[in-house]
Amino acid sequence: MKKKWVNKIVAGAVIFAVVFFGILAYAYFIEPNRLVINRTTINIKNWNPAFDGLKIALLADIHGGSNGVTSERLREIVARTNEQEADVIVLLGDYVSQGRGGVLKMPISTIADGLTGLQAKYGVYAVLGNHDGWYSDELVAPELVRVGIKVLQNEFAVIEVNGQKLRLLGLKDHMNLNSWQTFDDDMKKLGAENTDRGDIVMLEHSPDIFQVVQYYKTFGDDFKLMLAGHTHGGQVWFPLLGRPIVPSSFGQKYAAGHVHENGKDLFVTTGIGTSILPIRFMVPPEIAVVTIRPE
Repeated sequence: MKKKWVNKIVAGAVIFAVVFFGILAYAYFIEPNRLVINRTTINIKNWNPAFDGLKIALLADIHGGSNGVTSERLREIVARTNEQEADVIVLLGDYVSQGRGGVLKMPISTIADGLTGLQAKYGVYAVLGNHDGWYSDELVAPELVRVGIKVLQNEFAVIEVNGQKLRLLGLKDHMNLNSWQTFDDDMKKLGAENTDRGDIVMLEHSPDIFQVVQYYKTFGDDFKLMLAGHTHGGQVWFPLLGRPIVPSSFGQKYAAGHVHENGKDLFVTTGIGTSILPIRFMVPPEIAVVTIRPE
């Protein structure tokens, strides 16, 4: 009888080990090398009818040189993104990935070269992320500009759609600011400097700032939607258990996808690369395509 139980325990341990290492192998070798297109339609209250059907392609957390993100992968991302025929393409930060001693796993010049050729009807826009700031915003931004990407650092870009002005507001990543007071002062300054009216789509690397900006009176009802990345969707998702780790002060609340809160809308893309752990499980690299319609 005792031997029978020992055999069952051993068999169970073997099965567990096979499943565990099988999942680990998939998470390291297979999923980071996938690339999916996730399409979402968001209906927004009081969205200008002139912008009905506006299509925005989102790329975030490229982390060049991280697991699966090679020069060939960057060219694939550009080709697949252009296939979506988006009206606007936005890149939402964290282009670089640092290894030991702060050395980049892929030079920012190589990353920028790999992103060359992104095309959208109304342009390609970018903000910077916390990893970019930890490396150097001053080194990252010019490389993106060099390949035709407009980098917004606490500034507006105005595009005209069907004769109406749509404003894109790109914010500096709040994790790289010295204090929340700096952010507060910047928001007030932006409101004072920009006298145009029209719907605002806000671009920020981290979704956590949504908890603050949705209550700001600076832009009134013009602020309609925020687009963000940073979370990687946790990189790992288990059925029933959810996402064990999400780099957000709000846990799983802003981990991924569409969030409607207090009359404002947020969309968080799970991004492309990996950070800290070189794995993804049930959260494949994505190009997110968001179509916006009036509610």
